[in-house]
Amino acid sequence: MADEHKVLLAGADERDLTQLAEYQAIGGYDSVVKARAMTPDDLIAELSQANLRGRGGAGFPMGRKASLIDRKSPKPKYLVVNADESEPGAFKDREVMARVPHRLIEGCLIAAHAIESTDVFIYIRGEYLAEYEILAAAVEDAREAGILGDVRITVHRGAGAYICGEETALLESLEGKRGQPRPRPPFPPIQGLYAAPTQINNVCTIATVPVILELGAEEFAKTGVPSSPGTAIFSVSGNVVRPGNYELDLGTSMRELIYEHAGGIADGRELKAVIPGGSSVPALTPDQIDVPLDYDSLGAIGTFFGAASLIVVDDRCCVVQLAIRSTKFYAHESCGKCTPCRIGTRWMVQILEAIENGTATHADLELLDSVGDNILGKVLCALGEFAVYPVDSYLHKWRDEFVAHVEQGGCPFGGSSSLEGILAPSDQHAHTPAGEEALV
Repeated sequence: MADEHKVLLAGADERDLTQLAEYQAIGGYDSVVKARAMTPDDLIAELSQANLRGRGGAGFPMGRKASLIDRKSPKPKYLVVNADESEPGAFKDREVMARVPHRLIEGCLIAAHAIESTDVFIYIRGEYLAEYEILAAAVEDAREAGILGDVRITVHRGAGAYICGEETALLESLEGKRGQPRPRPPFPPIQGLYAAPTQINNVCTIATVPVILELGAEEFAKTGVPSSPGTAIFSVSGNVVRPGNYELDLGTSMRELIYEHAGGIADGRELKAVIPGGSSVPALTPDQIDVPLDYDSLGAIGTFFGAASLIVVDDRCCVVQLAIRSTKFYAHESCGKCTPCRIGTRWMVQILEAIENGTATHADLELLDSVGDNILGKVLCALGEFAVYPVDSYLHKWRDEFVAHVEQGGCPFGGSSSLEGILAPSDQHAHTPAGEEALV
């Protein structure tokens, strides 16, 4: 088994890198000095050459995103760090902020110089109180040491809404409004926070930037795979022996991560499914786990890199119950702004519950497909699609289990499923707003 390749978390096992002096002792903030000696154009060119792809899930190159900022605009330029890590199964950003906060701050200063910004906002998940306090203290230490220069860094706590992980809903929340997505265009690089040019990146993306300046873009691009250089922190949860975060080169085999680093399936059970990018992406079957963990390889087999957060499911799990649990989450977290998501996710829950309790027919399996088709591509943001992707994969890859529910008039697991009796996030879907008829 190859060892972890610690880049983002480098030094955190040996030193307390929440302390400024300890971070500086390993060369911390040297990359800021190097970056500030470069012009913004040269710095953006360096980041573009490194081909650092966004670690928030979309995989859009960070350097290219910086190049889209309208730096000629007379308005202020803003850098926003998305630390609203609310994807079920994801906890990698949390460890970065808790253990290497200064690496994130250093990345913020470099990225701010690239787009000529003097205002940085780190929007952190409200539930991450300990991480907020660590990060806020680190920002204050860096400010008092004169490292921030003319850059203001504000650590802003969210209020626990999944939708605020969507970049435009995050901007609405930062502005003090209800967190709901904006229609696009205009896109944030042209008109973002306070209608000014704004760059938005994930925590792990920004925290990787100092490493690029330290190694040089050419050397950094040699790590990982050519289409996805660098490392990623993979969160592994579910039915494994050693759940946790593992920092590995992009392109590492999923099988290696699960069976070697995470210790394999717990209790000697058999693997049933892997959801590779947090709960919102299509699941994979056991015969698909030899795939390299990078954006393009996962895309080629019909799923997404997502939040780099693997949820491992063993053979005890009823996939219909798994589908209900994830869909209830998305129905509860829907902001309600667009009809396909607001209504469609609730319909999906109702159909799935009918399948689970034995009142569904074969026609309901086709109806579940149809509802999904009427959500995909017809929503204001991706939340509605995140509800559909996993359920669609469960329905088609484990269809025999859905059919068994229908033909046996109930769950074939007979109460033995590992999800049996575990409450879903909310029963809010059961309350039908006035004027909106329930489907079943």
